[in-house]
Amino acid sequence: MPSARLNIKKKLTIRSERVKAVDLHPSEPWVLSSLYNGKVVITDYNTQAVVKEFDVSKDPVRAAKFIPRKRWVITGSDDNMIRIYNYNTSEKEKEFEAHQDYIRSIAVHPTKPYILTTSDDQTIKLWNWDRNWQCMQVYEGHHYFVMTAVWNPKDPNVFASGSLDGLIRVWSVGAPTPNYTLEGHTKGVNYIDFYHASDKPFLISGSDDGTVKIWDYQNKSVVQTLEGHSNNVTICCFHPKLPFIITGSEDHVVNIWNSTTYRLEETINSGLERVWAVGYASDTKLALGYDGGTVVLRLGKEVPVVSMDKKGKIIWALNHDIQQLAIKDKDQFQDGEKIALPSKELGTSDVYPQTMQHDPKGRFVSVCGEGEFVIYAAVSWRSKTYGNAEEIVWGTESGCYAIREKSGTIKVFKEFEMIKSFKPFFTPTGIFGGNLIGVKSREFIVLYDWDTCSLVRSIEVVPKSVHWNETGEYLSLCCEDCFYVLKYEQDLVKNLQKIPEDGVEDALQVESENNEKVKHGEWVGDAFVYVNNDNKLNYLLVGSETTTVATLDKVHFFLGFVSKQNRVYLMDKDRNVVSYALHVSVMQYETAIIRNDLEAAAQILQSIPSDLHNNLARFLHKNGHVELALSVSKDPEHQFELAVELEQLPRALEIATQSVDGAEQKWRQLGQVALSRCDFKLAEQCLSSGNDFSGLLLLYTSIGDKGGLEKLSQQCIASRKNNVAFICLFLLHKLQECIDLLVESNRLPEAALFARTYVPSRVSSVLQLWKNDLKKTSERASEALADPAEYENLFPNFDVARAAEEEFWNTKQEVLAKDYLSQKDSQEQVVE
Repeated sequence: MPSARLNIKKKLTIRSERVKAVDLHPSEPWVLSSLYNGKVVITDYNTQAVVKEFDVSKDPVRAAKFIPRKRWVITGSDDNMIRIYNYNTSEKEKEFEAHQDYIRSIAVHPTKPYILTTSDDQTIKLWNWDRNWQCMQVYEGHHYFVMTAVWNPKDPNVFASGSLDGLIRVWSVGAPTPNYTLEGHTKGVNYIDFYHASDKPFLISGSDDGTVKIWDYQNKSVVQTLEGHSNNVTICCFHPKLPFIITGSEDHVVNIWNSTTYRLEETINSGLERVWAVGYASDTKLALGYDGGTVVLRLGKEVPVVSMDKKGKIIWALNHDIQQLAIKDKDQFQDGEKIALPSKELGTSDVYPQTMQHDPKGRFVSVCGEGEFVIYAAVSWRSKTYGNAEEIVWGTESGCYAIREKSGTIKVFKEFEMIKSFKPFFTPTGIFGGNLIGVKSREFIVLYDWDTCSLVRSIEVVPKSVHWNETGEYLSLCCEDCFYVLKYEQDLVKNLQKIPEDGVEDALQVESENNEKVKHGEWVGDAFVYVNNDNKLNYLLVGSETTTVATLDKVHFFLGFVSKQNRVYLMDKDRNVVSYALHVSVMQYETAIIRNDLEAAAQILQSIPSDLHNNLARFLHKNGHVELALSVSKDPEHQFELAVELEQLPRALEIATQSVDGAEQKWRQLGQVALSRCDFKLAEQCLSSGNDFSGLLLLYTSIGDKGGLEKLSQQCIASRKNNVAFICLFLLHKLQECIDLLVESNRLPEAALFARTYVPSRVSSVLQLWKNDLKKTSERASEALADPAEYENLFPNFDVARAAEEEFWNTKQEVLAKDYLSQKDSQEQVVE
């Protein structure tokens, strides 16, 4: 049965001419394919799009590699030429004849400006690109085509070569003759690779004899021979991250083997005929080249095997090697910055780590993989105990852990001694630690008591992970597309003399259901802190809404929280560590507010730095504690908003008076509130300070303030707020000034019509201005305008209007609207 941890996912299948070499870029989602037709193609395996294409040669290109630090693609072809291209500009930077026959492979040194080339001319050559591609050394010793060469990752001054003479030779950079030779294949060697981790001095080789051999190059002996192909083995390699060996053959299949047990785990047939090339990067991607095209696979998951204790000590695994990073209390970091932490080798793991987890006290670390577990002392990395298990989880009590065996049996241990064992009534598919033991099936999860192993509660959901807070009061069940927060009534369960066989229905109460996918999370006090599917770092307070701490630029995995620093730490798939501030006191304060414990909140507030008070004020405001938010806020903008909302006008006035930025808007806003409160004096002050002419017009007309209107009209004219100025003048019966304002604003048609209605004596002069202006665009339209002084027949009763105007100016009395009819009659009698 294939190992579940293989989790093979196809990222790309692209058909092409025969592929002779493939390579993966270490940082871009690119696969490089060199083809038998002389082309080299770079393809984005996420988008399936061609990024670059190079016409290298008319002959097959059998070798191609990325050199990322130079932004190069380097190729070797059957015309004996090495060519170098800049993959950003597509320009050819160099070409030269490197060998006297076909070039079979290129190996790029991991740090130095060196490449190795191998050829059918039976030589290996070392080139230095910093010296204008000078040939530094020619290595001779093989007696047939040299098919491959590879640098030793543990000793970069050493490399190995494989030839169709059936030999593997190991060389040093400065020596022209081989250090030693490995003999064992009965036919030619096509491919070799070194084991990447430090725990095994191994080298792998694939041969035309159909076998794959793993060599101990220190003892110069064969450790294992893999026989699973029915034709020539063309590729073989140790995966740099996963415990697998990959082999491919002219029999059309790729085999994946366990690098510890040498068991065949999986066989892949992509339907593209013979396999010719393999490439890998430092992550879980694998590229394969076939007769019919290129395939990119992802093996396993990209989650790093890592654990951090509550003091900031990080332990992570690379294959069997265990590294430690330590975050010091004195370290100061910026949110989101990559943290350069010195690492040290802690040791090696006896099993290949699939999962790694500290116990709650940080004294021990459990490592589980390949059906086994080992518990190590965290400081010394000495084994404390081991055994067979599919999973191991820790309880909240120190030294308490449980394992799930392959048979489905759950065993509970305390201080490394088994105290209980039980087999659930269903087939377990996973186990979770915490305040209760969680055992899930494909349909539900059952929670058991650690001491008695009694069933406490069954829940009809299937979580991917379960997280408990430190007190054991709350837990989160993180499912495929959502997560639940539940409250555990532990006192209710503990007070029972015996837990019923079917559990305690009231033991768990649902606090909230949240429609977010949780990738990784952890409880910090009463807040569940997690990274969601949108790469946002959030926290959820029980009984409250989600708060976003940061939006991450890519996928990160949760490491943990260091309380002394008030920071949460995350790691990406490349093991880069970042951190973000997360103050426990802030979350405690918010929790107290949610629980309406204002007295406790006031005490907690004293311990919270003042630079965090603004965030608290916004939280209080959102939760309806407006007055409390005003007392906490240090932000004048927010203070003003709160004071206005509370209608605390003196406080708002004080803030507005002291404001520099946005002061005008504050005055206007406060003026409108004062108007609604009928505080006309304050309203006038605020509207005037905020240059709110419309608001002042409303105020003065509402209270009948003639002096205010006169003052406002002058302010508006000076500020060129002509509409408000016109209304003021009109209301003040300053009709001449109204016409002057319209003329000055070049609103001549309106000025003429206004004069016709209210000041007929000025019709002719204004009309002439209008005609002159209109003549600029249409002389015909200008001539169509008639002047009442010239065409009295077109304007009946115009003389009555002139007489009424003259009477008005002579008397200068203010006439009310209700007196219109009597005034009209008297004016008509005067005219008669």
